[in-house]
Amino acid sequence: MITEAIVNDVVAKVEATYLGEAVLDILRRVYPDIRFTYCSYDDIAANAKPVSERPGFKVYFVDSREHCACLTNNHEIASGIVLAEVQDDDEDEG
Repeated sequence: MITEAIVNDVVAKVEATYLGEAVLDILRRVYPDIRFTYCSYDDIAANAKPVSERPGFKVYFVDSREHCACLTNNHEIASGIVLAEVQDDDEDEG
């Protein structure tokens, strides 16, 4: 389960630094039981709903209970977090 407090902390850590591999390394050390992924917003399915949106990135949950991982908004079954970087032109599309 990924709580709102964890999401808030993740967002704060990204906002305090920048979205990239360095902050993912920090997050993986702080939350070793959560899988973190970094990608571009345009790699996310168009119908996916973020659990948090900030300037420059969106946060999604991952459910990996089945063979293939999928995005979810259910914090109780979430096992991972995707941080999707948003470019200025991505916002114009979505």
